[in-house]
Amino acid sequence: MEKTLSIVKPDGVQKHLIGEVIKRFEENGLKVVGLKMIYMDKKEAEGFYAVHRGKPFFESLTTFMSSGPAVVMVLEGKEAISKTRELMGATDPKQAKEGTLRRQYATNIERNIVHGSDAHETAAFEIKYFFNSLEMFEY
Repeated sequence: MEKTLSIVKPDGVQKHLIGEVIKRFEENGLKVVGLKMIYMDKKEAEGFYAVHRGKPFFESLTTFMSSGPAVVMVLEGKEAISKTRELMGATDPKQAKEGTLRRQYATNIERNIVHGSDAHETAAFEIKYFFNSLEMFEY
């Protein structure tokens, strides 16, 4: 089974979409094996998105991600990374397919409700960024 990280971003939390996001993942065969609400400060957001440092959107993205609480979760399932990304939809909600979380709920390319790891290496880094082994469960 593959593991991936997903985040209900501050805009998703503010729009009361935590349950909807989790429901969508669970209904599609993904199991939540780690879950918590966090409030990243600017430095933590910069560390998480370090791969984007130097890009034009880095400053606004890290400011946004440190603007309010978010929910981080580890999802497990067959092809969890690709399945999560399919359910989320394209980063730009205007390009996301009908029925995806971003198409349905996102405001724009930055305030797009959810984050999901894009590769095995990314997932490994992102999961360890927020979770230790005592915070993830097999059941």
